[in-house]
Amino acid sequence: MAVTLTSRLLDVIEHDVLPLTERAVADGNKVFGAALLHKSDLSLVIAGTNDETDNPLWHGEINTLRQFYELPARPSTRDLVFLTTHEPCTLCMSAITWAGFDNYYYFYSHEDSRDSFAIPHDLAILKEVFGLDPGGYRRTNEYWTAYAIGDLIDGEPEPLRTRLREQRHVIRGRYDALSTQYQETKGDNVIPLN
Repeated sequence: MAVTLTSRLLDVIEHDVLPLTERAVADGNKVFGAALLHKSDLSLVIAGTNDETDNPLWHGEINTLRQFYELPARPSTRDLVFLTTHEPCTLCMSAITWAGFDNYYYFYSHEDSRDSFAIPHDLAILKEVFGLDPGGYRRTNEYWTAYAIGDLIDGEPEPLRTRLREQRHVIRGRYDALSTQYQETKGDNVIPLN
């Protein structure tokens, strides 16, 4: 069976981003991660995760971009898929925009970050600073299009859709455990918005 974009995104989250995130959460960081893939063959360029205990700006997406720009030779961002585990906050959306990406794909929504992870800051900032209700930003705009991986899974044909839903369930289980670990230890870190 050919690898679809959806299956590849889930594989990268499960096998490349999650192991990094598990180590980062053990150090007191949040559960957010990202990866960059070549559009042409979906091969991995780089994966990264949150490192806010080192610098509160090193969100998963920002830290991944920082590492990407440290590569000696890097492809054009227009040739890459931007994968993020959680719908980006305004800081990360801006970084994706300024870096020139025309897309991003996210696994968890802002509402998931608030409700399932007890990390409400993305929606609070959108509301307080920009006056936007949940979902109030334009997912298709002049700069990029944002895609929910859940929607992609639901659009896949059977039996692939069932397999991807099972993989999503496994990934969610690992993130649930990481969220619990983070919530139990977040008082020990120095992240301003923990």
